[in-house]
Amino acid sequence: MDKFIIDGGEKLYGKIALQSAKNTVLPLLAASVLTDEQVRIRNVPTINDVENMLHILSEVGCVIRRNKEYVVIDSSNAVSHEIPARLTRELRSSVFMLGSVLTRFQRAKISYPGGCDIGLRPIDLHLSSLKRLGVKIIEKDGYIECQAEKLQGAEILLDFPSVGATENIILAAVKAEGCTIIRNAAKEPEIIDLQNFLNAMGARIRGAGGGTIVIEGVKRLRGIDYTPIGDRIEAGTYLIAAATCGGEIQTIGVPPENIAALLHKLRENGCKIHTKNDKIELSSDGRLKSVNIVETMPFPGFPTDMQAQYGALCATARGTTLIVENLFETRYRYAAELKRMGADVIVRDRTAIIRGVERLHGACVTASDLRGGAALVIAALKAEGQSAVMDLSHVDRGYADFEGKLKKLGAKIKRVRI
Repeated sequence: MDKFIIDGGEKLYGKIALQSAKNTVLPLLAASVLTDEQVRIRNVPTINDVENMLHILSEVGCVIRRNKEYVVIDSSNAVSHEIPARLTRELRSSVFMLGSVLTRFQRAKISYPGGCDIGLRPIDLHLSSLKRLGVKIIEKDGYIECQAEKLQGAEILLDFPSVGATENIILAAVKAEGCTIIRNAAKEPEIIDLQNFLNAMGARIRGAGGGTIVIEGVKRLRGIDYTPIGDRIEAGTYLIAAATCGGEIQTIGVPPENIAALLHKLRENGCKIHTKNDKIELSSDGRLKSVNIVETMPFPGFPTDMQAQYGALCATARGTTLIVENLFETRYRYAAELKRMGADVIVRDRTAIIRGVERLHGACVTASDLRGGAALVIAALKAEGQSAVMDLSHVDRGYADFEGKLKKLGAKIKRVRI
């Protein structure tokens, strides 16, 4: 197990070239089994979630080649419809394999997926939607077994605009007979990227980014060479870090419209922000003012995946901020660790009241999930003295070379093997 040792108090300056979006790369990797031709995906981040997905693909029979520039997936000899339990328990996004494996083999077997402990995150929407496409589902002994001799297009109305369910339906419907219509679909940029990826392979999908997506089934998909969009959550994390610590940074690779809700709040906090194409420049004196309320919402609202990092910012902002978490019920596990550093945080159910304090002090804190771990790193960068952030397995799920990029911005941070 590794930990970060961080000496706080340094301002951050420089440029960050962003990795491809984790939340895009994972469904694209799952989609690679939909063709028996080679798929090449560029700028794939070296993070634990990607490594787990590549292991899953290897287990079902895909051949993986990787270098610094791209990953090549050859699924021409894929033979297994079973996704290993030891890997699915580590990776929530393994659920995407249901739709693609079903399309490839007409059956799939998967254990209930794992990932960060941030709430129940039931997959009922996934399963009920697959049933609408003609899939027979048996849930037994912690496994989900699916079978469909023929996937049939259908009209599906989602009770909630779930990103994962929307993507899984697309993967299952892309080669189904007839037309599938998803209503109340998720609108995240990652959905648009999945549509663009599949259409480049020969799919017929339209409407991504809006509330209704139409998929006309095709017989065959071809191989592709594709570069995914940049990671908006990574961009937001570095922007929040610079806003909190003070300094001036530029992120490259994410257009401002993909994180508009966050940029709006950072401007309210007192940051100066300039944007051009996929470049976002932020400057901050590190003496921020609070905003009254932040509520997490599906896109284009404030992302739940940036709630914890923003909570770390609020810990030293002048005034009081009310944060309402509308998506996951246990997103506040980082709050108790912030209090070890001197933060004034009160959590009640899905609400956190954060009263900004003049300063945080160094402490030993433990990451319990991916974004909460990033929040603790940000707080440690701001705090006076030295901090240790423990259990980096969570942080490593979503940030490639986190400490290396922060060092280039001027942070005093190092990774230590325990």
